Amino acid sequence: MSVPNRHFLTAIFPRRCSRPLAGMLGVWLAFAAQASVAFGFEDVVKKAEQLSEQGYQSPETSLPESLSNLEYSDYAKIHTKDGHALWEDDDLPFNLAFFHKGMHYDTSVKIHSVVDGEVKDIAFDPDDFTYGDLDIPEEDLEDLGFAGFKVTNALNDADRMNEVMAFQGASYFRTLGRDQTYGSSGRGLAIDTALPSGEEFPAFREFWVVKPSNDSQYLTVFAILDSPSLAGAYRFVLRPGEDTVVDVTSRLFMRNAVEKLGIAPLTSMYLYGPGQPTDSLNYRPAIHDSNGLLVHDGGDEEQWIWRPLANPDKLMVDEQDVDSLEGFGLLQRSHDFHDYEDLKDRYDRRPSVWIEPQDDWGKGQVELIQIPTPDETNDNIVTMWKPDEAPQSGDELDFNYRMYWTTHEAKFHSPDLSWASQTRRSQGEVRQDNLVRETDGSLAFIVDFKGPGLESIKDGASMEVDASVGDNGELVESRVVPNDAEGGWRMFVRVKRSDDSQPLDIRAYLKDGDERLSETWYYRLPANG
Repeated sequence: MSVPNRHFLTAIFPRRCSRPLAGMLGVWLAFAAQASVAFGFEDVVKKAEQLSEQGYQSPETSLPESLSNLEYSDYAKIHTKDGHALWEDDDLPFNLAFFHKGMHYDTSVKIHSVVDGEVKDIAFDPDDFTYGDLDIPEEDLEDLGFAGFKVTNALNDADRMNEVMAFQGASYFRTLGRDQTYGSSGRGLAIDTALPSGEEFPAFREFWVVKPSNDSQYLTVFAILDSPSLAGAYRFVLRPGEDTVVDVTSRLFMRNAVEKLGIAPLTSMYLYGPGQPTDSLNYRPAIHDSNGLLVHDGGDEEQWIWRPLANPDKLMVDEQDVDSLEGFGLLQRSHDFHDYEDLKDRYDRRPSVWIEPQDDWGKGQVELIQIPTPDETNDNIVTMWKPDEAPQSGDELDFNYRMYWTTHEAKFHSPDLSWASQTRRSQGEVRQDNLVRETDGSLAFIVDFKGPGLESIKDGASMEVDASVGDNGELVESRVVPNDAEGGWRMFVRVKRSDDSQPLDIRAYLKDGDERLSETWYYRLPANG
């Protein structure tokens, strides 16, 4: 619940005022009356709490075959008509367009606008949509409802509205900054992800979007989250820009205990890249939305840990213990087109997503889940923060955080340490006396480090690598050399694995004596990979 402003009465009744008290009392009563009808987060909290006290009811998921049988290419033909977006005629900085139900989007969500504090329902009307060359019977469109909505803003071009945020499917949402394309997704919540018991998917059931003013730089969205185990109230404050920022406020009411509660979950895709090259011939050097997980633990021994992503042969679930979470995120550390060479999907424009808690979340773990995928159509990467203590029935929980959707990752690196700008994997090799390089049965990892932690190092005479491997292998070699081509330093780590059917953990960082110079590079070599 919000804390009253202790200076509120002074603002209404200044100490020196020539207006009669009766007049000021009228101002007070008018203000109080307006505040009493305005719709806000506490109204959504009340609805969520009441919902949690009721038995869970599954939403209706039936769709006529004309819509449920659509292939993706046909579903993509359905979109809001030009001129039919909400507020489009009001010359506002934000408009709303809506997603049609179809394909596997078979659940309706209620959407309302909040205008001057008053809630107004937004009704589905098939005349607001264009259907291309699809032949869908009119009766199949009656009282259909929405599958979600998207927010548009003049982000890239002052004369054109661009999509900047979208809510569609369960609790998924995506956001864009300037000149970015969609990649990683946020989720409202994750429950029991990657457990043998099966995952529970909470879903946003109802939204309230506050109509902005003509000069507003942000948009506020309220939402109700519902699932068998809990109900929750959410507020999203969207601020588009070069880096788009979303402030998330949430309050959860537990119906049941859960084994794993995932806070601020992110999903992404990693198919292959230099750290895990593809087996098949492909002109694209890399296909991924993100190439690593960065975790910042601000505990007694502050740590920055970089975990390059992988596409494993079988499911991998890893936990990173955190004493005091300062932030975590799935990053796309390269935005150089030549690292991807894809003119259509533009992986170089996929944003990184950084999560920054706005209060103390206590001790817990940042979990990384990596799922095998044969192609780039599947989100096979999940990360989330989970508390040490699993929530119990009747618990009320608050989690507030800020999300950055950015292509300027250096802002979220340590100001004192260097970071791993790229990871490359190769066969281990040794240069012979005749200058021929021969493989030696090891695996080599070549990691380039850049950043302020290395700026004071001139000759590198005292710089060394602190490297270690898990029980399933041995460290063959570790060394570091200056990167004369691009600046920074290049680390070489060679390892041999004992059992290829099991993963191997490899950790390394750069140091100068006892002084740490880089974040920790932590790679889990997948089984059979």
